[in-house]
Amino acid sequence: MRHYDLPPLDQLEAFEASARHLSFTKAADELALTQSAVSRQIAALEDHYGLALFRRLHRALRLTDDGQTLFQAVGEVLGQLHAVSGELKRDRRAKTVVVTTTPGFAGLWLIPRLSGFTTARPDVDVRISAGYKLVNLNRDGFDLAVRYQAEDGIDEGAELLFGDVVLPVCAPKLLRDPARPLKTPEDLRHHVLMYLDSGPGADMQDWPIWLRAMKLEDLKPASVLHFSQFDQLINAAINGQGVALGRSPLLKQILRDRRLVAPFKKTVASPRSYYLVRSAMAARKPEVQEFATWLRDEARGE
Repeated sequence: MRHYDLPPLDQLEAFEASARHLSFTKAADELALTQSAVSRQIAALEDHYGLALFRRLHRALRLTDDGQTLFQAVGEVLGQLHAVSGELKRDRRAKTVVVTTTPGFAGLWLIPRLSGFTTARPDVDVRISAGYKLVNLNRDGFDLAVRYQAEDGIDEGAELLFGDVVLPVCAPKLLRDPARPLKTPEDLRHHVLMYLDSGPGADMQDWPIWLRAMKLEDLKPASVLHFSQFDQLINAAINGQGVALGRSPLLKQILRDRRLVAPFKKTVASPRSYYLVRSAMAARKPEVQEFATWLRDEARGE
C-alpha cells in the first residue's frame, strides 16, 4: 500500500499553473505543453478526487471552493519543493578557485605542487590563468593573484609569500664540458647567454645587471638567445641550449633534481617578491580561503 495517496506530480503542476493563470492556454505555454494536454491532466486530477476543481465559464475559468483549497495546498508544497531543490543544487554546485599569476610561477612552482591540494579537495575546481597582464580581481572574476612585484608597488593587504634571488643556471652537461669550463663567472664568455625580454622581472633577468654585480660589465658571451616567457627560457636551459638567469625559489626542485645546476655560488637579490592578493569576495568562499592557506603553507616550506 502506498504511503501517500497522491496524484502524479505533472497533474498537480498543470493544476497549479492553470489555477494561477485561470487559463489552460497560459498554463500550457508556461509548461511547454498543448492546451489539450493540460485539459486532460486537469480532467484526470478531477477524476482522482471525484469532484470539480474549476468552473468552466464562457472564455473564463473560476476555481471551485474545493479547487481553491487544493490550489493553496499545492502552491505551498510546490513552492517548498522548489526552494529545497534550489538549496540542494547550490550545495552541490562546483566549488571553484580562480587564480591569476605569471607563467613562470604557474609553470615552475604552482602547478608541480597543485596535486597536494587537489588530492585533498577533489571537489574544488582550481583554475589557473597565467599571463603578464595585471588584472582587476573583483572586476575580472578572479579569487586570488600571486604577483611578482616590488614592495612599494603591491596592493594594500597583499601577503608576502617569499622573496627572490637570481642566479645563473645551466644543464649539468654544460658544467661537465671540458672545452668550455664554467668554474668562475668570467667563463661565461664561452657560452650562450639566454635573456628574458618581457614580463615582470625582465629587468632582473637582464644579464647586464648580474654581470655588473660581478664587476663583469664588459663580458661578451659566445652568443645570445631571447625568450618572451620565463618557463620557455628555463626549458631551453634544461635542454642545454645555454646559461640562464634563474630565480630561487622557483627553481628549487629543478636544482634539487639536478635537471639544472648553479655553477657559481654568487647570487643577486631581487627587489621583487611574490605576494598573495585576495579579491573582495574571497572571504565569502571557504574553498578560496582553504586554497590560500595551502598556498601560504607551501610557501613557508621554501
